Amino acid sequence: MGNKYKTLQTYALWTIDMACIVITYVFATWLRYNNNNDWGNKTLHYMVCVIFLLFCVVYTFLADWNRDFITRGYARELLSVLRFVAIMMVASIFVVYVLNWSDILSRFVILHFVWMDIVLTFIARNVFKVIFRKALSNENNMVKVVVVAEKDLIEDTVKKLQERGNEVGYKVIRAYSVEPDATGHYDANADKTARPDWYIGDVHVHYGIHNLTERLITDPFDEVFINTPNIPQRDMEDIFMGFEEMGVNTHYNLELPYVGKAVSSVDDFLDYTVITYSMFRSSYKRLFIKRIFDIIGGFVGLILTGIITLFLAPAIKLDSPGPVFFSQTRIGKNGRRFKIYKFRSMYIDAEERKKELMAQNEMSGLMFKMEDDPRVTKVGKFIRKTSLDEFPQFLNVLKGDMSLVGTRPPTENEFKEYNEHYRRRLSMTPGLTGMWQISGRSDIQDFDEVVKLDLKYIDNWSLTEDFVILLKTVGVVLFSKGAK
Repeated sequence: MGNKYKTLQTYALWTIDMACIVITYVFATWLRYNNNNDWGNKTLHYMVCVIFLLFCVVYTFLADWNRDFITRGYARELLSVLRFVAIMMVASIFVVYVLNWSDILSRFVILHFVWMDIVLTFIARNVFKVIFRKALSNENNMVKVVVVAEKDLIEDTVKKLQERGNEVGYKVIRAYSVEPDATGHYDANADKTARPDWYIGDVHVHYGIHNLTERLITDPFDEVFINTPNIPQRDMEDIFMGFEEMGVNTHYNLELPYVGKAVSSVDDFLDYTVITYSMFRSSYKRLFIKRIFDIIGGFVGLILTGIITLFLAPAIKLDSPGPVFFSQTRIGKNGRRFKIYKFRSMYIDAEERKKELMAQNEMSGLMFKMEDDPRVTKVGKFIRKTSLDEFPQFLNVLKGDMSLVGTRPPTENEFKEYNEHYRRRLSMTPGLTGMWQISGRSDIQDFDEVVKLDLKYIDNWSLTEDFVILLKTVGVVLFSKGAK
């Protein structure tokens, strides 16, 4: 799908979602009140709908949830709509309660608005999808593509583009086969020799690319896809320059080495055009939303920390000499150092005594864990059991050193022993909680298992997953699961 139609899709779906919210909210209101005058504050009643609309704007353009709309089936579309409405309701109702508007909410209106909005949005989106797909498949709207590929690759290339292109409005109209010589180079003079043309389905395949751009000057086409990985790029320079001169978008397929799960993309890096490998598969817009939630959570957490400090500070000071708070250098995203903050739960000579206790380490690998650690104070045992010692880390979350959800930040000594596999744990911002914390914490006795959980989180990261982990963390803290 061309950029023009991607933009059209985005704004059309946004308009549909907004219209469905207004229609269903107004209709639910009419069902509840009709001609009655027991509305309460009518202005605030409709301001709730405005909050729904504002959420729709944020979710559409920041969460980018419509990026795969055109290829989604009915089941996936329904799940997407359900998630959209569910998150909208949770976020919006929270705002309503914060603004003290909850007394004007009608449970009847909200209940009927929810199911009607789901049904209407699902139907409207699927009707639009049918119309949009039909429009994309229209001969006048389809992006017409010319394929240039090596002779051994031409058939697979054309068939793959046809199969995928039909879904998103691309059509292969013609193909040109090029054959490298014995040295792997392209010989422009060699393909002057007449060779028979052939067809792949209804696509006419021509042999040779000599004077190709000149031959295509009068032909209607929009873009070119070139798949010649075994021919040096310099040999194809005239082709690139010719299409550039014509103002035609040209896509050059790079035959990249197998890189596992990494995603490759072409980027601008200063004055260079480069191929970028990345394990990050999500949208940076989602990371922006994640950061917004971190800031909100950081503020709320610091308020709670201040209240808790009033009670814990005297207890910590009376239990053992030393400061109330403990700080330690930890390793953050991509190896950055930062100071992590906690309520002190150990005696002040804990680091020196650690060397004597290494033989009793219950963890296999780089982390140190020990049940009935003699370095832990009496108050320390309680605040560790209840996870109260972690609350000062909300300052790290607010500063951006950490996130509410992420991987466990290692110590400097642990980090010195890392290999390439372990290092990938640091490709995301470390978190106050994460997969390790909700999976047993001290019950896990193998560092490789911790790494496995962290990488699973990174590879499958989503805002929904963060929300689930936060909910599970509440249960872990309340029942002290895995805490030692």
